[in-house]
Amino acid sequence: MATKKTASSKKSVATTKAKSNKVTTVKAVSATSSNRLPVLGSVKTPQVSAAVAEFVGTFILAAAVIASQGQPVLVLFALVGAVLAVGAASGAHLNPAITVAAWATRKMTAVRALVYIVAQVLGAMLALVVLNAFVGQAPDVSSQASMLGQGAQELFKATAIPAGKEWTLILAELMGAAIFGFAFASARKQVTRLSKAFTIGLGFFLALLVAGSAAAAISGMTILNPAVAVALQAIDFNSVWPVAIYVLATVVGAAGGFVLNDLLGVDADA
Repeated sequence: MATKKTASSKKSVATTKAKSNKVTTVKAVSATSSNRLPVLGSVKTPQVSAAVAEFVGTFILAAAVIASQGQPVLVLFALVGAVLAVGAASGAHLNPAITVAAWATRKMTAVRALVYIVAQVLGAMLALVVLNAFVGQAPDVSSQASMLGQGAQELFKATAIPAGKEWTLILAELMGAAIFGFAFASARKQVTRLSKAFTIGLGFFLALLVAGSAAAAISGMTILNPAVAVALQAIDFNSVWPVAIYVLATVVGAAGGFVLNDLLGVDADA
């Protein structure tokens, strides 16, 4: 009986030691993990993640618009790709007009909207700076190439606003933004990320097709995104017209598209 009791006691002590060692090991691993990235762990909140996603997504979109020289089909796929890349983190607004429209229709808070807009504008500005730096490193055009009509490389940018046609361009931008705002608001009810991304991309393509054709008739250009307008160097604060066309008209149009979507009874998640 004593032998059995002694064996049982030894077994109990061994089990207790094993459990103690296991707990100590787990605590050590946890402590190591917590000390590995303390800074990132402290700032990794949904709002910060969403802001970073908007920054990165708008950078990608603005860079793609500049690189593709605003070709609607290429912009479509660029927007689809950007939405798929960052949509899970932020909803992929990538456009201050869309963010203001979402805030105006009470689909997001004012603080979150402000954070989004700042991130979007900074992302677009960074795209302009980075691509401009690459173009600045391009070799100089030789005199022989210049005679053959080959000019120095320049970034794609918005065309000048045609004089006397400002109000017509405002209407074109307003119409295109309303189409895109309606499509974006409709995309919010899509079940899969892929369907949402293509709804947004195709909506923007249709908006560019309609509004762009109207603007091209008067030798103008539609952008439908205030942040991208910054990247395309379309915003000039020395004149009221660029701000009225590429910021105010775009925001009002997008908000109108959201309101129309709500009036049709399409449910949208916040």
